[in-house]
Amino acid sequence: MKPDTTHIVDAPAVATVVSEVGLGRLYDLAIERLTEVLTSSGPARAEMKTRDGFLLTTPRLGLLEWMPAVRHGTTVSMKMVGYNPHNPVKNQLPTILSTLLAFDVESGHLRAIVDGTFATAIRTGAASALASRALARPDSSVLGLIGCGAQAVTQLHALARAFPLTEVLVCDTDIRAENTFAARARMPDGLVRVAEPAEVEERADILCTATSVAPDQGPVLQGTSLRPWVHINAVGSDMPGKTELPLELLRDAVVVPDHREQAMAEGECQRLRPEEIGPSLTDLLTDPSRQAELRDRRTVYDSTGLALQDLVMVELLEELAREAGAGHRLVIEATAHDPQDPYSFLPESVSRAPWPAQEV
Repeated sequence: MKPDTTHIVDAPAVATVVSEVGLGRLYDLAIERLTEVLTSSGPARAEMKTRDGFLLTTPRLGLLEWMPAVRHGTTVSMKMVGYNPHNPVKNQLPTILSTLLAFDVESGHLRAIVDGTFATAIRTGAASALASRALARPDSSVLGLIGCGAQAVTQLHALARAFPLTEVLVCDTDIRAENTFAARARMPDGLVRVAEPAEVEERADILCTATSVAPDQGPVLQGTSLRPWVHINAVGSDMPGKTELPLELLRDAVVVPDHREQAMAEGECQRLRPEEIGPSLTDLLTDPSRQAELRDRRTVYDSTGLALQDLVMVELLEELAREAGAGHRLVIEATAHDPQDPYSFLPESVSRAPWPAQEV
């Protein structure tokens, strides 16, 4: 590997990786490494900075954010992610588009550029599976999905790696998304069924909300007939004012945020007082006794998305692509042959040209 090249892990390279590894194994690896990074300590620990970005209001509502993280001694990662709920209809693009960057911590060299759209969907599903494994009953068999877009597919697939699902009940205000979900989910015949929202609420052991509801237009469920032990993965809240769950439900349940401050700014927790919020997922993962006592209660995982999750995915996909020989390498940075000569990468005919006389 040349130290001055950048590994490009584009969509064809990701497809090669998944073909080599398998989707199920990829989810397992994502869940395993996400657990490791959330509970890591010591010199190789990982940490993240608060994400930031632009709220876009014209020509349509959207969001563009950057999410930085570091694994000390190895990698600095950065994700650029856009949220544009009009994309599937207007632009024939996913609602969420993103790109992952990996930088070498010693040199600052841009080591890899990795597709982040697929990675974001996978890691969000993996995070829900990890939270559900901590909070839901281990024998949970009925999954409810409110919202049938791309994220619902990966929520289902990740949770299917962790629970003995026998029935998946789905609903969406978009009839086309609802009716095509079973085909897009690619699960065994008969497992997925379209249901009325009331039935989804009444029968789900685990419930995921993954909608594009507009700010101040929630909630997306009533919350009055849920099972006493239901665990909810609230995935769709990702900007101020955008929430999916009724306030009464949040106050009745134990709400576990992925990141407390971030969730209070743009997750379900933005409507709760600090004392109404439960432990973070990271704190919960290190306390098995607390997990056990919460499994018979209603719980909510407030999933706003972590830069640490993106760090996991850029390292994982870069590693798997390297092992599979997938992707290609480009010289992106103007790395000079002589580090003290900023023109040494230019053709001599350009760099040696005489300067124009200064005008007076």
